[in-house]
Amino acid sequence: MRCIFGFIRKKKIREMGSPGPTGHLSDLYELKAGNLRAFDLADLRHATNDFSRLLKIGEGGFGAVYKAFLRPAGESRRITVAVKRLNSTSLQGHKQWLTEVLCLGVVDHPNLVKLIGYCAVDGHDDIQRLLVYEFMPNKSLEEHLFNIAFPALSWERRLKIARGVAEGLRYLHEGLEVQVIYRDFKPSNILLDKDFNPKLSDFGLARQGPLDGRSHVTTAIVGTRGYAAPDYIRSGHLTVKSDVWSFGVVLYEILTGRRAMEKKREKSEQKLLDWVKKFPLESSKFRAIMDPRLGDQFPISGARLIATLANSCLSKNPRDRPSMCEVVEALDQAILVSAEDGYSLR
Repeated sequence: MRCIFGFIRKKKIREMGSPGPTGHLSDLYELKAGNLRAFDLADLRHATNDFSRLLKIGEGGFGAVYKAFLRPAGESRRITVAVKRLNSTSLQGHKQWLTEVLCLGVVDHPNLVKLIGYCAVDGHDDIQRLLVYEFMPNKSLEEHLFNIAFPALSWERRLKIARGVAEGLRYLHEGLEVQVIYRDFKPSNILLDKDFNPKLSDFGLARQGPLDGRSHVTTAIVGTRGYAAPDYIRSGHLTVKSDVWSFGVVLYEILTGRRAMEKKREKSEQKLLDWVKKFPLESSKFRAIMDPRLGDQFPISGARLIATLANSCLSKNPRDRPSMCEVVEALDQAILVSAEDGYSLR
């Protein structure tokens, strides 16, 4: 398998267009992204059997994702990867592709999916945008929470997943020279490796945080209904606390096994956050919110701590929401309490 190695040079970044005022992010990319591979389209066609439907493993707003098999240069064994193929040549689709390359070319964290390389073809009759990622064999958190064909996640695994993605968000918010707001936190974007370690994927809507001491970024409202913070929807003001709200919604999905927006009847939906209000935290009714597939295999004290954390993430005033560093600390406390009740992450 032949690969083209090298940087996407800053000149090339400018030619491809910018996803917004992200000059600092592109500067950081120039320093850190030397290990990304530029793949030939022919190689990716071969690796996916010409994008065979039999190898298709997912479909999203960006495009289709395929399981693929590559043989790195100088190695005899093949590796399994995931190839995402843009399904549109629109400007918005191109910007999302570029944002993924810029973000994932910069980040390095065990709870963020690893980008191996990219492919960009700008022929007169053939415009292609593709990304090549590490393969995540256990699919997404969405599948394990809401698809009954999958075994129920244990309490320990749910805590492990929650803490892992919290670490990933903390790294984006606090661990880089620039601040990155993920902006599309939801179970379908949380992928699981062979050991159920979680990794955030799909950075097409990510945005660099405010610069020059500003409190927020003003931007078009994008994301997924049910997960976007109400203050962001109302004003277009985006901050890291927008991600914290989304994290609170997903915490309740992990507890309840219910979707953020659940269809009850035709043209009728029930919001998870409205439903859980019927079961006050300190009342005897609280246990009724828990995912029935857990049975009694969870510590009620640990569950209450998770619900308390979710509620703090869902504070109406963004300033009252915890930072992701504080979220991780609260999750560690819930993990400790759960271990005392016999539910250890080992």
